[in-house]
Amino acid sequence: MAGAIQADTLPRFPASSVWNQDISSAPVHPDSAAMIDAVADLGGFGNNRMQIDFSIHVVHAPPGSPTRTTVSHPWGYYDPDCEPLGMEIPVPTWAAIEGGTDLSCNNLDNDCHLLVVQGDTLYEAYLANAPNATELETHCLAVWYLGAGYPPEGRGEHCTSADAAGFPMSALLFNADEIQASLNADPTGGGDLGHAIRFILPNARMANDGSLGGVGGRLYVRPASHAGGPSGPTDAVPYGARLRLRAGFDIDAYPPPARVILNTFTRYGIVLADGGTVALTAESDLYTTTKWVDLGIDSRIFDSTSGAPKVFIDDFDVIDTGPRIAETYDCVRTTVEPWLFADGFETGDTSAWSP
Repeated sequence: MAGAIQADTLPRFPASSVWNQDISSAPVHPDSAAMIDAVADLGGFGNNRMQIDFSIHVVHAPPGSPTRTTVSHPWGYYDPDCEPLGMEIPVPTWAAIEGGTDLSCNNLDNDCHLLVVQGDTLYEAYLANAPNATELETHCLAVWYLGAGYPPEGRGEHCTSADAAGFPMSALLFNADEIQASLNADPTGGGDLGHAIRFILPNARMANDGSLGGVGGRLYVRPASHAGGPSGPTDAVPYGARLRLRAGFDIDAYPPPARVILNTFTRYGIVLADGGTVALTAESDLYTTTKWVDLGIDSRIFDSTSGAPKVFIDDFDVIDTGPRIAETYDCVRTTVEPWLFADGFETGDTSAWSP
């Protein structure tokens, strides 16, 4: 792994972007309790626990890194949702795809995300694999510009990305270095990470509503721009929903590193990004200075810490981010403008959030 850049922070959008907004005072959706109850009745988070997946890497590509040309996955390519095939992206020789330590991945049976950041540009590929020395096979390559302004629909209404909800994955992960940085500032764990964190639910626990007119009843809410295959009851939590851990949740019995994550849930929330079983996604420590074992964080920290309350779906509220949007899958790409997300919600007015 010679030449690998060690990164203390993950790629971040400007402070005013939707992902970095403090939602601790944001209004709760009027149907929050019913939505949470519906998901809890179905088993809550996958496996009925808030488990963490540590398999995804974020590659920080130095200037001058070798490039690979994108080619279609055997199943085809998402167009126009994703960038045109034939695009060259920086991929260092030491880069690794999700779940592995190199650029080889069985992308017929695994998600195989490849996340690369170079300067202010973020390249995120889904179902990636390097079939030879010059190409990158992928089902979707989404490019994000970290300093740019995106409208509420992100890269486009009804458009996916490397994440099913149309989100930028890298910016919504969390890693060991940023937790350590927070602890350096406050060793008690009173700090947070300053950004929302992605989470997932089984598709059968996400809202589906045929009355809205979407394909197969599928739907989403902001900040999502796309839905995968939600198939749950109408009153469940929708794709894209932003949840906030209730302020009264007792974090005192958790170790300081876990408190930093829990504070982030309360102040910035978690956003529903995809369908699956393992609720949270952290960056692996393949490229970080701090290792997860150094922090005492493992995949079961939130349901197996002695003396601490387990974290369940019914410890959260659903924030009101606007009406449900019927999913048509008719992607309309947006043009990036120089302005940033005003708030990522429907009203553009955050003044009411102040206590």
